[in-house]
Amino acid sequence: MIVSWNWLKQYVTLDMSQQELEQRLMFAGLNHEESHEVGGDIAIDLEVTSNRPDCLGHIGIARETATLWGSELKIPAAAPKECATNVNSLTKVRIECPDICLRYTARVIRGAKIGPSPKWMVRRLETIGIAPINNVVDISNYVLMECGQPLHTFDYDKLEGGEIVVRRPRSGETIEAINHKTYALSPNMCLICDARSPVAIGGVMGGASTEVTEATKSILIESAEFDPVSIRATARELNLHSDSSYRFERRVDPEGLDWASRRCCELILELAGGELAEGVVDVGREPPERKPITLRFSQLKRILGIEVPAERVREILEALGSVVVDGSYLKTDVSDKLSGETRSSVTVVAPSWRRDLTREIDLIEEVARIHGYEQIPEDVAVPMVASSKQRDDRVLPDIRRLLAAAGINEALTLSVVDETLSSAFSPWTNEEPLRSQMPVIRGANCLRRSLVPSLLAARRVNESLSNPEIELFEIARAYLPRPGQLPQEELMLAITSGRSFAEVKGIIEAVLDSLKCTAKLEVKTLSADLPLLDGERSCELFLDGRKFGFIGAASAEALKQFELRGKTTIAEVRASALVELAQLVPQYAPMSSYPPVTRDVNLVVDEALRWADVAETVYANGGEFFEKLEFCGDDAYRHERLGVGKKSFLFTVLLRGTESTLTSQQADDVRDRIVEACRKKHGAELRA
Repeated sequence: MIVSWNWLKQYVTLDMSQQELEQRLMFAGLNHEESHEVGGDIAIDLEVTSNRPDCLGHIGIARETATLWGSELKIPAAAPKECATNVNSLTKVRIECPDICLRYTARVIRGAKIGPSPKWMVRRLETIGIAPINNVVDISNYVLMECGQPLHTFDYDKLEGGEIVVRRPRSGETIEAINHKTYALSPNMCLICDARSPVAIGGVMGGASTEVTEATKSILIESAEFDPVSIRATARELNLHSDSSYRFERRVDPEGLDWASRRCCELILELAGGELAEGVVDVGREPPERKPITLRFSQLKRILGIEVPAERVREILEALGSVVVDGSYLKTDVSDKLSGETRSSVTVVAPSWRRDLTREIDLIEEVARIHGYEQIPEDVAVPMVASSKQRDDRVLPDIRRLLAAAGINEALTLSVVDETLSSAFSPWTNEEPLRSQMPVIRGANCLRRSLVPSLLAARRVNESLSNPEIELFEIARAYLPRPGQLPQEELMLAITSGRSFAEVKGIIEAVLDSLKCTAKLEVKTLSADLPLLDGERSCELFLDGRKFGFIGAASAEALKQFELRGKTTIAEVRASALVELAQLVPQYAPMSSYPPVTRDVNLVVDEALRWADVAETVYANGGEFFEKLEFCGDDAYRHERLGVGKKSFLFTVLLRGTESTLTSQQADDVRDRIVEACRKKHGAELRA
């Protein structure tokens, strides 16, 4: 927001230096960017945060200045003289889209004379970077930069039927804006029309067909309130940003519409002449009710660490526009010198232009910044409670460290993908993906239901750049739609690797082991609805009976679909389950001091038998000495000597005693028990 020093003096006495004003405003939350001289005036550039749209006009800055220095704020009365003709006989307004046009007001002036603006107005507009056009257009810009309420002036005689219709665009509808460019409109926009055709893009820019020119005699003045989300989406979609859209995106003062309209009419009558029709056409909702907020003085002491006198608190809040509610004080030991009463709290109704004031802490912040943060001593005692990390913050860094130690790099990909990636893989839900109206990038409008397609796309890019090793993981949210409810935002861990299925499975097991998860990991046959995975080298994972995720080698079709050249193993598990089941308190468990004993087992089994089934049997029959199971090699061994439809699994069983070193006979007994169990359950035979 660029502020003119000379213009600002119209509303508040500036008996301080420029540097003092800039510094004090900066300490109060309006960061000073730069200042420079423009034709005998000073342009002061202030950074206004998005929660303070009331400071996007000179009156708002003047109000801050008056509050900081305890000066009088002078706001023009805006009382234009009206003629006998009623405005309702000249125009009417109809809102067909009340969800995006919340309120619309219109006034009409006839017999105005369009010409150049006076020098004082031209100088003020040029100081803040606005080029003069003619007196009427300049006045609408002047009022905009005065109070922050956007206005638009139409050539009334060019409005077909003399009426205003606010609606959504029809299919294929276009408009030529006052910048003389034609824009294609979409159904989610707000369109201002006359009885026949569009005349403005609501909240963004007027149309060329009704712009005010030297031939204009009668003017319709628009002052409206639009939905901020609609204006923001429209400006972005059309790449058409303006001072008006900037303010509508941040919300305007709903109770300031009429003042801005009257102020504009007052200046037009003064500088361009004409007659103002009596009354105003005001269509739409009433300004929303503002709820009272109570500020307890004890909270000021607790949060700021200092006492702020009750009368000072009231002065600050009233100077900022708040209205003190009668009977809002309670009896305590805190004295209010203005009334002689003792008070412990004050209840106020925040001004309509301060939508950011909704809670007690908001009022405390207002008191602090106006009273002055420099009033708080450096050594003031403010009660504090040590913060503690959430489970996510404690568990996820450990997962990242382990995966990085395993040689896997973390990737960051967009949560919104295109239709192709979204439909390629959805292991967690069959519901249609959520779609955004504004794509993040071209074509990307689907909230992803799995992280895997994004990682495979990243793998393809790395392969195209001839990167030798492509090991990627990502921890992010997948968005799982639920009919009639908000989506389930599930935290996921996904991996894409050039390693084997067994190695990636080992990495997942290592993650579970490092987090000391007590839940039992179960491996089950792959579901038929995971088409990207090779059915022979893939599985679903369960923790304590709940679906945890999946691991699998990418199928030939998947490699072709994602244009991948090398073998790929992919995995996706619920990181939220890891966070939930992680053992955050270190647990002591005694370690055996005796050496391990290993036994190798080579079983011949049917081709259809899965390693996961054999492993489950081994775990179940290992007994008290069983410690670890390791699969040898990358895959099962197949040869014609084994027989038709046969393959062999070679694995190592690690055993360890807790009371003494195991004897060979004890180790052989465990091995024989495992072999016998596999023979009975799976028809496995020990390979000779």
